[in-house]
Amino acid sequence: EVQLVESGGGLVQAGGSLRLSCAASGFTFDDYAIGWWRQAPGKEREGVSCISNSGALTSYVDSVKGRFTISSDNAKNTVYLQMNSLKPEDTAVYYCAAQRFSCSFSFWNYDYWGQGTQVTVSS
Repeated sequence: EVQLVESGGGLVQAGGSLRLSCAASGFTFDDYAIGWWRQAPGKEREGVSCISNSGALTSYVDSVKGRFTISSDNAKNTVYLQMNSLKPEDTAVYYCAAQRFSCSFSFWNYDYWGQGTQVTVSS
């Protein structure tokens, strides 16, 4: 059974930090890029960051560049999203998702999705 399980969300004040984790199982982790997406109330889901299957390539949406860092531990089949200098506009449900090999921010390229973890940033 394919599973992507997010953890690490919570409530934090503006300027604070959180580290999200995405634990994957049930598929060949080394063949998949992992993306982090988020969805705020009333808004479309947007791609935030992505790491290629090799871990060599990363991508970020402009609004999080310099504040968020994606990394992977292939031995643990886990991808992390370190989020620093958080802003109220980062408040959303954060999802991780898997697509074959390379990164993209195209929703329909992703094969597997987690259930999400809530991140709330207070002002």
